[in-house]
Amino acid sequence: MRVYIPVTIPVLRQLVAEREFFPLGATAFAVTPALREAYAAGDDDELAEVAMQEAARASLRLLAAERDSDAEGTEAAPGSPIYRRAVIAADVTGAKLRPDLDDAVVKLAGPVSYDQVASAHVDLADAEPQVAKAVDVIDAADLGDTDAEFVLGDAEDHQLAWYATQELPFLLDLL
Repeated sequence: MRVYIPVTIPVLRQLVAEREFFPLGATAFAVTPALREAYAAGDDDELAEVAMQEAARASLRLLAAERDSDAEGTEAAPGSPIYRRAVIAADVTGAKLRPDLDDAVVKLAGPVSYDQVASAHVDLADAEPQVAKAVDVIDAADLGDTDAEFVLGDAEDHQLAWYATQELPFLLDLL
């Protein structure tokens, strides 16, 4: 099953260094039967884009958690924070459907190895200002604050750039 896993730049660094990672909460997003049912129209590619967008929004939540842990004085990743959403597309087995959480949510059975990764999708530098603002309001947007939803929309208007797995080390060196 192709899954879309929300991550951050430090997690991408971990994947490249350790050749595997375990997603936070084992959570990923995929084209599930519930997602197909929720959309009356749309082919597999369009539904995959919906699942990836859900993962990109979850990446904002991970960025907010990283920012909050940095503020609490816990060990931060080296360098300044990089406000870019990131999603890993991977082919895994054993993912369990979680329609109780959301239509596209799946729980992974174990860690994801570098060999399972099909591609990575990361915001470009021009998205950072909007992503940083979206990180500040993601919780308010989830609770229905319309102003926060507009800020979130500004970040989500940026398309994630596609990177092949062999490009990840070079991408990370440039950040």
